Amino acid sequence: MSLRLAGRPVERLCYATGVVLIASGLAHLAVFAVDGGPWNGPVSWRKPVTFGVSFGVTLIAVAWVTSYIRIGARARAALLGVFAADCVVEVGGITLQAWRRVPSHLNMETGFDASVSTVLAGGGWVLVVVLSAFAVAALRRAPAGPPGMPLAVRAGFALLLAALGSGVAMIARGVVLARTGQQVAAYESTAWLKPLHFVTLHAVLVLPVLAWLLSRGRRAPRPETRERIVAAATAGYAGAVAATGVWAVMTY
Repeated sequence: MSLRLAGRPVERLCYATGVVLIASGLAHLAVFAVDGGPWNGPVSWRKPVTFGVSFGVTLIAVAWVTSYIRIGARARAALLGVFAADCVVEVGGITLQAWRRVPSHLNMETGFDASVSTVLAGGGWVLVVVLSAFAVAALRRAPAGPPGMPLAVRAGFALLLAALGSGVAMIARGVVLARTGQQVAAYESTAWLKPLHFVTLHAVLVLPVLAWLLSRGRRAPRPETRERIVAAATAGYAGAVAATGVWAVMTY
């Protein structure tokens, strides 16, 4: 089974866009090294770095992993196109505000800042709709792929739904505080959920890559062994998510 990195035009577009977003994030790491300033906080070079790399990796992962999902070609292409465009908008808005030295999210200080914040929040809801559609397709019908891949894809998307849930919670809580004049509290209100959001977000890449690696080479484990390894890894990942969730609640 190939890694399927040379697929349809929409997939190649997603891979190329993901690489550009990752490159943008790494370029801002260099900017941070030269310009300095705080790494944490609502105004820092950390945001274009982490969001650029994270959105780029996630876009590439989703474009690849959805090739195993049993979904219509046209529907998948449309969803991937929307997802890629939304990733560019999100990273672009965050990067723009970083260069303007103002917060990107939950910023209602000026009309322009409020517009950018609203666009980013709206883009978050687009992500929820698109990724939920893929998750439903993966959970409704067993994905294709080598032994262990169906479980890896389903578990990855199930955990991705948890990431979307934590993201929605952060946006909703922050918007309520920002619109009631509690700007500083709005920025601080999302910190406790960020680790959980990060851990659950990237399971959709980690688990399928493990299943793919186990299928490679002449000395690949037997199919039943591969399935057991993926199942154990899934359980371990779920345990890590649970531990992160408990930590988040304790630090709230």
